[in-house]
Amino acid sequence: MYISIISTVFAYICILLAVAFFTLLERKGLSYIQIRKGPNKVGFMGLPQPLADAAKLLTKEIAKPTMANYSPYFIAPVFSFILALLLWQLYPTLYSCSYFKWGVLFFLCVSGMNVYGTLLAGWASNSKYALLGSLRAIAQTISYEVSMALILLFPLFLVGSFSFIEIKESQEFIWLAFLMIPVSLMWFVTCIAETNRAPFDFAEGESELVSGFNIEYGAAGFALIFLAEYANILVMSLFSALLFFGGSSMVFIESDLAFMFKVLFFAFAFIWVRGSYPRFRYDLLMNLTWKGFLPAALSFLLLVAGLSSFLYY
Repeated sequence: MYISIISTVFAYICILLAVAFFTLLERKGLSYIQIRKGPNKVGFMGLPQPLADAAKLLTKEIAKPTMANYSPYFIAPVFSFILALLLWQLYPTLYSCSYFKWGVLFFLCVSGMNVYGTLLAGWASNSKYALLGSLRAIAQTISYEVSMALILLFPLFLVGSFSFIEIKESQEFIWLAFLMIPVSLMWFVTCIAETNRAPFDFAEGESELVSGFNIEYGAAGFALIFLAEYANILVMSLFSALLFFGGSSMVFIESDLAFMFKVLFFAFAFIWVRGSYPRFRYDLLMNLTWKGFLPAALSFLLLVAGLSSFLYY
């Protein structure tokens, strides 16, 4: 029991370090996309910059806006952070201490609850900018949850299991991305919208909402929201590699190193998209999911369900 607790704590520490240094990767990646140097003042080539940022944020005074609702204001960042870490329980390894047979349902439930942290943060701040930003983020997240749930049904129908480990093992000979290229592209765009990342970062449009739902947060509260956002990006990269690119399988062999490179590829794709595309219009974003992804996913789903039933029976 004690070994299991220690291993879990150690795993979460590693996850937090990975999230912290992913922020450095983003800052360096965006700087080279913009033909400039990134952070390079702290330590050797700026490598300890995430640790310096953490020390700065965690040692600042925690201030509360005068008109804010006290309890929800402080609960919201903690709630978002816990939900982001909960998704890492689904990391698909046979050596994991927790095996989820219904992992896909757990993923949908936890990712669907993320909107409550955003709603609490925007409403409890008692600021019109924070409230408008949270409403935008919630409408966007709920809209793309529908597309994400439908796209997740594709590997479920093809594999016949709710377990991420069984979905990974079924791609030993061919990756699902090669069978469903349009669906895998829709999945990646949905992941970007689900995590409120550029070019779909309407929750924090600077010209309209200053900083969005987290405008009244500083110090530790802002750090928790920041960590939750980037932990969600990494976990979406992990599930993208797992669901459509075979997880740790690579040309008939199993390798955790290959899985790590796949996750890093998708994580860098988030950064690349942010550095390459301007922000969309909000109405185009909503039209994309309700008039584009939803009908397309339903059509593909009918096709895959028909083929699956024909092949199985």
